Amino acid sequence: MLSGRRLDLLDPSPLDVEIDDIAHGLSRVARWNGQTRGEWAFSVAQHSLLVERLVGILQPNLTLPQRLYALLHDAPEYVVGDLISPFKAAVGLDYKAFEHRLMAAICLRFGLPPRPTATLARLVKRADLLAAHLEATELAGFEEKEANRYFGRLPQGLPPRADLPLAPLPPGEVKAAFLARWRALSLG
Repeated sequence: MLSGRRLDLLDPSPLDVEIDDIAHGLSRVARWNGQTRGEWAFSVAQHSLLVERLVGILQPNLTLPQRLYALLHDAPEYVVGDLISPFKAAVGLDYKAFEHRLMAAICLRFGLPPRPTATLARLVKRADLLAAHLEATELAGFEEKEANRYFGRLPQGLPPRADLPLAPLPPGEVKAAFLARWRALSLG
């Protein structure tokens, strides 16, 4: 890692996880394999910021640690990249186990339980699908009907799309925004 840490991918230690490495990597990993509108790719870091915002809209009374988990929900992708779900399934259970071990190390590093509660996991998954729907229609060329089929319909009560962070930004700006949000959630 750029921090100088050496992360053992088969047995990741929380002591080798650094937020700067996560923010740096996620700000450079493209969602949708880079097939989005705009000068810059829409990064996993931006997606993570969007998901954290959406969980706060869906459930305004979440604790800061719960929102921090939402922000970090795709953190393993700083190491493995953003693989699409069908490919993860094709790789098999070993890939998912690997991803879960890495996420557990990340959570422990930042004082979170190694696994979220079932309720929090469902909420983050719901926000993740909403984010995918918004990204698909605003950035990746999906029609609304197609996005509804793959990701479900958007619920009433979401802010206008113009008020959500959907404009692809340069990696340096995204990294700074991700770190700022991490600090706000971590330090309260």
